[in-house]
Amino acid sequence: MAYDLPRDSIITSRRGFLGGAAGLVVAVALPMKTRAQGEAAAIDPNAFIHVSPDNIVTVLIKHIEFGQGPWTGLATLVAEEMDADWAQIRAEHAPSNIALYANAAMGAQLTGGSTSMAVSFDLMRRAGAMARAMLVSAAAKAWSVPASEINIEKGVLSHANGKSGSFGDFAEAAAGETPPADPSLKTPDQFIYIGNPDLPKLDTAAKSTGAAEFTLDVYRDGMLTAVTAHPDVFGASVASFDDAAARAVPGVVDVKPVSAGVAVIAENTYAALKGRKALKVEWDLSAAETRDSGAIAQERVEAVKARGAVAGKTGDVDTAFPAAETILQAEYVFPYLAHAPMEPLDAVIERSEDGGVEAWLGSQGTTLDHQTIATVCGVDMAAVKVNVMLAGGSFGRRAQANSHLAQEAAEIFMAAGGQTPVKLMWTREDDIQGGYYRPITAHRLRGGMDADGNITAWEHVIAGQSFFYGTPFESFAIKDGVDSGLVEGASEIPYAIPNFVASNHIINGPVPTLWWRSVGHTHTGFTVETFIDELLEKAGRDAVDGRLALMAEKNPRLAQTLRRVAEMADYERPRTDGRALGVASVESFNSYVSQIAEVSMEGGFPKVHKVWCVVDCGIAVNPEIIRAQMEGGIGYGLSAILFNEITLAEGGAVMQSNFHDYRSLRLDEMPEVEVAIIASDAPPTGVGEPGTPPIGPAVANAVRRLNGESVRRPPMIRALSA
Repeated sequence: MAYDLPRDSIITSRRGFLGGAAGLVVAVALPMKTRAQGEAAAIDPNAFIHVSPDNIVTVLIKHIEFGQGPWTGLATLVAEEMDADWAQIRAEHAPSNIALYANAAMGAQLTGGSTSMAVSFDLMRRAGAMARAMLVSAAAKAWSVPASEINIEKGVLSHANGKSGSFGDFAEAAAGETPPADPSLKTPDQFIYIGNPDLPKLDTAAKSTGAAEFTLDVYRDGMLTAVTAHPDVFGASVASFDDAAARAVPGVVDVKPVSAGVAVIAENTYAALKGRKALKVEWDLSAAETRDSGAIAQERVEAVKARGAVAGKTGDVDTAFPAAETILQAEYVFPYLAHAPMEPLDAVIERSEDGGVEAWLGSQGTTLDHQTIATVCGVDMAAVKVNVMLAGGSFGRRAQANSHLAQEAAEIFMAAGGQTPVKLMWTREDDIQGGYYRPITAHRLRGGMDADGNITAWEHVIAGQSFFYGTPFESFAIKDGVDSGLVEGASEIPYAIPNFVASNHIINGPVPTLWWRSVGHTHTGFTVETFIDELLEKAGRDAVDGRLALMAEKNPRLAQTLRRVAEMADYERPRTDGRALGVASVESFNSYVSQIAEVSMEGGFPKVHKVWCVVDCGIAVNPEIIRAQMEGGIGYGLSAILFNEITLAEGGAVMQSNFHDYRSLRLDEMPEVEVAIIASDAPPTGVGEPGTPPIGPAVANAVRRLNGESVRRPPMIRALSA
């Protein structure tokens, strides 16, 4: 996807962002291709490695680290090709710089879509290989020996003549060497770190001791703290406000209207919050969403009664359905979901000594935030420095297509005079009630079968809101009335069905929505996998064998994960202790995941005892990170399918506010999880999101086997008690 930025306004000095440090700095320019607005556009992502005289190798990572592992994963690739000692490897976030750090899949510096490893695998390996070659060349000249005779092991260069030295010893000399244009890379049989399950994560120790710095930890001299009174109803705007009581609170410095609401700026967090509570705001509701969530959902239910803009088509369903012996139809409705990361949104902005602006925030959409801050503050992008911070989770919440957090922080900073540092803070309640939810969606599926139980026709209609609409990504993501984020996982399914059609209705509204972990697959994976399960059951076919018969040729990698997970779960062994197994297989973000959940009903509610999970994500760079992401995705998906729902009351106010009424899975509710990784030599793909989609349908399919009830309107805590 393309984001139009003036080339002359981009920071391009490597020495500038590295502070002119001595040592070896490696810049790798690798022409790659991405598709931007329908045309192949060349981009040049660059990876940088800094080898300092003290023998530390610092890898600058262009993808934000919020727990999904890119610091460790991408540094692993560099360490592998350099033959470094893991103990000398460090990682830092790369600065905001689209010219150097664009995501090759997105055309801007962004983290998302489980692309971090996929787009950087070759890039970072080549960077490491270049650095190694330059160090070897410097050592060869210093020792007057052929470069081919120099060996490197765990960061030590050596020669048979007895000479040896560290990376740090040759860092400055290596900086003068010309990097090879096409360095040779290791073959898989030579890997030491790639695939090694024992590598400790680079960020774990600092996070465990509290040394890791998040935006909340950033304090600048004279810094003020701001909180914003946002509207209680989405789409409302400020009509008027009375700030007398707020200004009377000790510590409150100023009260200013901004586009997001009314900001209270104070000397500390307590004063800001107390001042906001005392603030009186009258809201203009003329453009607001005042319906309750039930009415919004019903609007979508009505829409899916008819076919929408066609997203995928095979054969002729309109001929196949009348000829079908049996037709099964199902309607599904999915609620709004909040992302609910442990760290709510926050940002710090201050004026630089040179008149520019410096910002600190856990930025997932770095290029967008950078440009937004520059625009609001009225400076060139070159005058803005964005420090990407570690973040306490995201699940998509920090990937804001409209950069609303950066805009709000920059507006408050400018409203406060544009000189004094300001920290904007969102509370947990701000976050839960602040919108940018997974959209409400409705689905209608029809399946037709012949007299032998073969599925001959499949129709899937989806209605929901587009979070691409009105953003820089609209022209990329919405084509001919089809929203790619709404229909992914439904426009093409892994099952070979001769007559197939999928379509969508885009219904927009004032409630701000956003991608949520696994995006469209979070609801399409559920509908496809529960519906195919019901069709197979109706045809008298086994859930595993029936799936394999339909996907073995069309999607052999997904079929392989299903076979493996069935073996792990001892699927054919009957469960006689009040438990049942549920199966689901979902391809998302070019990764293939199958899961089997073992479930019982306790007090009318499902208890998930164990989940078996098999993933094929290509080359497994860091197996333990992959397992952790699968486990985390399963826990996150279980929270959603069992408990999570954002509801709007009549009048439009959000009814949930914190973890007491928007609750996550608790420790004693987390099942045992067993993860297996398919050995593969295919290029690595994503793992941050693909663990989430299969768990909901796997549990729902087990529940249906136990009590005969189909789960069509999650969460289950409401659906099963209705």
